[in-house]
Amino acid sequence: MALVHVAVGVIVDEQFNILLSQRPDHVHQGGKWEFPGGKVEQGESVVQALDRELHEELGIRVTSCYPLCQISHDYGDKQVLLDAYVVDKFTGQPVGKEQQPVAWHAINQLGYVDFPAANLAICRAITERFNKNE
Repeated sequence: MALVHVAVGVIVDEQFNILLSQRPDHVHQGGKWEFPGGKVEQGESVVQALDRELHEELGIRVTSCYPLCQISHDYGDKQVLLDAYVVDKFTGQPVGKEQQPVAWHAINQLGYVDFPAANLAICRAITERFNKNE
């Protein structure tokens, strides 16, 4: 089984809300909410992939980001390596360019969101990172 390398954007606004998007029903883990991003293509850095994917999915461009965590997860039918970056500055207004619902969530509400299992470790990393900064 091939490992899928994914660039993940933890997009943060000035009030420390996090932008999430909902996966289409027909895809792996469909209907669940996730941190936007996508596959890292051959020859791309994680940051290049993140900027490309966020532009394609949300219409924004990353102007500042930093690594948060790296998560390896085995779903049984698919293995993923998630490179999560905090996107603290971007240009444009995020919208669901692929007709996917998007919504801002307060950090303390992430525990109530239906995420794919691999995203739960990212939620823990967000909570640890931003609770230290408050």
